[in-house]
Amino acid sequence: MTRPGTRLTRAADPGPVWPEVAAGPETGPGALPVGSPGKVGVLDLDFRKDPGGRTVLARRHQKSPLQVMRPLYVDPALPHVPVTYVMSTGGGVVGGDRLDTGIRVADGAHVVVTTQAATRVHRTDVGYGTQTVSLTLERGAVCEWVPDPLIPYAGSRFQQRLVAEVPDDAVLVAADVLTAGRVARGERWDLDALVSTVEIVRPGGDPVAVDTTRIVGAEAAHPLVVGAAGAMGTLFVVAPGPAAELAGVLRDATADAPGCRAGVSTLPDGAGAWVRLVGDGQEEVEGAVRAAWSASRTHVLGAPAPDLRKS
Repeated sequence: MTRPGTRLTRAADPGPVWPEVAAGPETGPGALPVGSPGKVGVLDLDFRKDPGGRTVLARRHQKSPLQVMRPLYVDPALPHVPVTYVMSTGGGVVGGDRLDTGIRVADGAHVVVTTQAATRVHRTDVGYGTQTVSLTLERGAVCEWVPDPLIPYAGSRFQQRLVAEVPDDAVLVAADVLTAGRVARGERWDLDALVSTVEIVRPGGDPVAVDTTRIVGAEAAHPLVVGAAGAMGTLFVVAPGPAAELAGVLRDATADAPGCRAGVSTLPDGAGAWVRLVGDGQEEVEGAVRAAWSASRTHVLGAPAPDLRKS
């Protein structure tokens, strides 16, 4: 999936922004405008299989605040699969930040991509922050996108978008956990606006799934949004094979998740399955999403989720 423009212009312009996210003033005293040093992060990664069958990072382009270090081969069940940690040199997302990550997985390659830590979105008095992630899978590729949770602080405005192109013989796992914020400080969904969109398509553009989570200010407390929940999580699994069986695996993995409620459904045209959870807090939802990831990974790939070794 190729997005037009140079790396920097592509990253600086995230495309359409929801009006609730863009509702604040664009400029203010002491605020750095979009495009200032350290405000536009770019990360482009290409993975391919080497002659020995191991997946390697073949090409990397990075611009602060986004970066990666050398991938680690820490999965004992699949030792040929690298785990890549996306890192930020900043202390979180602030107004005017534009983060853009593009990952391409070549034929038959397999990669796990996660983040070094949770993404913290600070109070946004001026402007707004955005993050765009583009995943392009080629024939028979496997990409597991499992970032740490998003933590929106009180008064924050943030939009994130995940776009994935997945052939019918490839496998995509895409996880997302949104938290209520700094609950210990008394912040519970005190954000101004948060929009998180997932778009999964086939080569050529035929849609597989489009899902948008929109949380705006006081609306968060409504029972049809998040109500009293302290976090929510989503896991998409796009894979060949009977979708009903995969949905059953996700349902079994989350049925008794402590402190969580879950809903599972198949994706259109038998493309896979997905689960959404709401729970008492971040720990409960993270645990349930990981259980769903590990169970679906075992079902599809024959190996449980690896220990991502962040502590």
